[in-house]
Amino acid sequence: MGIEKDNYWLKSGFINILQNFSGTLINVATFFILIKLLSKNDYGVWGIYMQTITILEIVRSGLIQSAMIKFMSGSDKSEHNNIFSASLTISGSLTIACIIFNFIFAGYLSRILNAPALEPMMYLYNIVFLFSGFLTQLNCIEQANFKYNGVFASSLVRSSILLLFIIINFIFGLTTDLLFLVYIQIGSVIVSVGVAWYFTRKYIHFAYSYSKDWINKIFHYGKYAFATSLSSILSGTIDQWMLAGIISPAASGSFNIAVKVVNLVDIPTNAVATIVFPQSAKRIETEGKSAIKYLYEKSVGTILAMVIPALIFIYIFDGYIIEILAGDKYADTVPILNVTLLYCVLGPFGRQFGVIIDSIGKTRITFIIVLVNTVVILVLNYFFIRKFGTIGAAYATLIANIFGFIVAQIILWRELRVNPLNAFIYAYRFYPEFINKYILKKS
Repeated sequence: MGIEKDNYWLKSGFINILQNFSGTLINVATFFILIKLLSKNDYGVWGIYMQTITILEIVRSGLIQSAMIKFMSGSDKSEHNNIFSASLTISGSLTIACIIFNFIFAGYLSRILNAPALEPMMYLYNIVFLFSGFLTQLNCIEQANFKYNGVFASSLVRSSILLLFIIINFIFGLTTDLLFLVYIQIGSVIVSVGVAWYFTRKYIHFAYSYSKDWINKIFHYGKYAFATSLSSILSGTIDQWMLAGIISPAASGSFNIAVKVVNLVDIPTNAVATIVFPQSAKRIETEGKSAIKYLYEKSVGTILAMVIPALIFIYIFDGYIIEILAGDKYADTVPILNVTLLYCVLGPFGRQFGVIIDSIGKTRITFIIVLVNTVVILVLNYFFIRKFGTIGAAYATLIANIFGFIVAQIILWRELRVNPLNAFIYAYRFYPEFINKYILKKS
């Protein structure tokens, strides 16, 4: 049994780290090529488009994704059909509502943003949005069964097709327009659905059944997870928006480079969070809160063991890293990066806090914490940017993260008797355990 658990963590962790790392690399490559392939105006429109569709995806997936994984992984298989049906009902309703909303307001949005090309792009995106809804459902089913191969493969295929297209255009000096990029998105999401179906089909024995109880249960659970996701995205972009508004877009760009480096460091955090959630949802039903306490401390320790060496490396070579990634003109990013790296140590505690609290059914707590933290970041950024300039945004986010860490640990102590110091003990033990179990293969 212990070997099976170890294999789960090793295989699942490897797949999810690979997914996050490859996804980040593909996004970075797409960014650097698109910025050369498109005009300045067209790339600006593309950025607005990507931000808008991200919000639409969160509106839908944020409401059902965590709830579906939690209930399917923690319930008897006889209920899976009802859970899937209820999730499909909610997702389908939201998809129709968002498409109608898009048709009504796409023109207005394009006019107020002075981006006329955005309107036909948003109309065409409705096709992508329809298929991405099926993709989300399939990925949730696979994660609820503690498998991640299909999630990784479908995500890789979807992002790689767009990257391959723009690479071909760049190499051969071809031109493309924004609307055709959306057509490529349509093709890539259709292929991704096929890939996800291939991996998930063995878990689907579906006959639609309307269950009002499950619809209410998923909705009331998911409403806080949805609000949390939306608030979390806002809290992660407020600093860059305020830098652009208070100082200049160039200041926002300098800060954005530091954020991109931090996102690379956060890959293990995101990967472990993905595999911890279904496990914790299951264990709270079968083993109780003591198992969840161990899961939190162990998972945070595992992340810290991977993150801390990376942080030390970046601190030593910070100037070289920024020069390689962005060039000499972003030298002012180095001190900003050094501040942002400090709250990378707190990130695993906060991310796993949300995962664990959500899995025990207390999503309202996560929502309140994220909402309060968003307000704190907003207020601190306003004053710190005015006083300290660009680096003030980094100071503000660091203080907000320290505040959120303290509040989260108080709640975890009251709920689960979690001791954050245990995470550092598990981090210290990670290296000899990994060497003995997976390299030397000692029992």
